[in-house]
Amino acid sequence: MANPVLVEVTRGNLVESRHRGMVVAVDGDGKVVFSQGDIEAGVFPRSACKAMQGLPLVESGAADAYGFGNRELALACSSHSGEPEHASLAGAMLAAAGVDESVLECGAHWSFEQPVLIGQARGLERPSALHNNCSGKHAGFVCAACHTGKDLKGYVRYEHSVQAEIRGVMESLTGAALATDNCGVDGCSIPTYAMPLKSLAHGFAKMATGTGLAPERAKAARRLMEACMAEPFYVAGTKRACTRLMKTAPGRIFAKTGAEGVFCAAIPEKGIAIALKCEDGTTRAAESMVAATLARFFSDEPALHAALMAEANRSMSNWNGVHVGDVRVTDAFAA
Repeated sequence: MANPVLVEVTRGNLVESRHRGMVVAVDGDGKVVFSQGDIEAGVFPRSACKAMQGLPLVESGAADAYGFGNRELALACSSHSGEPEHASLAGAMLAAAGVDESVLECGAHWSFEQPVLIGQARGLERPSALHNNCSGKHAGFVCAACHTGKDLKGYVRYEHSVQAEIRGVMESLTGAALATDNCGVDGCSIPTYAMPLKSLAHGFAKMATGTGLAPERAKAARRLMEACMAEPFYVAGTKRACTRLMKTAPGRIFAKTGAEGVFCAAIPEKGIAIALKCEDGTTRAAESMVAATLARFFSDEPALHAALMAEANRSMSNWNGVHVGDVRVTDAFAA
């Protein structure tokens, strides 16, 4: 099926670009409460599923053993901007386990955020693995492995016990079969698995509600989501969409972006989770899509609904500050 146009970008009075996509919202039982497009299509969650990948850190007892609080757990679920606070905390997590950044296998890169990158370029000869946007997630992997006595070498590889455990966690949550035939390599070198969009949403709905989960997993899932909502800066960074969305309704919205136009979110109090993908992989469209989908579930709170729709529909200005057009969602999101 052809996915509908969900986001338009205007210039002047004309539509200059259109973004097709698919989006689904489900409850803890997997019942679809809103959808657009082909929700059974296989998508790579990329970094949107980091909260799922963070479960072994909590379930293994490592988080408690190393004294981790909300900031550390949020960073373990993050795609951070490489700001000083992020890099410092990732290093502190590793130090708690008695290791340092040399064990990280995520690679190093400059920040993707221009202001942060400029600051790094002024003060650093080169970035380290701690500045990688996935360093918090990898620190979580390493800490869980250290606590349980696993060998760290090659922890990013498909066959390593760290990744095998994560694969099992994600299969249990989503109900999707994950193996080599639907496996790719993510930007930080760990395996990433294509799965039906609806299954991805259901996995997050189970995390948000505890439905169908063993008590210890339900407790760990709740702890991770609450940590992210309590410390949204450590999930993303200054002015980032995940941070903005969670600050819009503190403690009520969980949101996590992934590469190539993927976004996941949850509203625990309503028992709803969301997964979506902009078909062409554009982040600006995915951000509008998730904000508009979240807004649907707050129609009874006018101020919050308006704030979320302001994230979904936003103006664009040029370098002189002149308004040139808008990013806006289509009528597909109308109540």
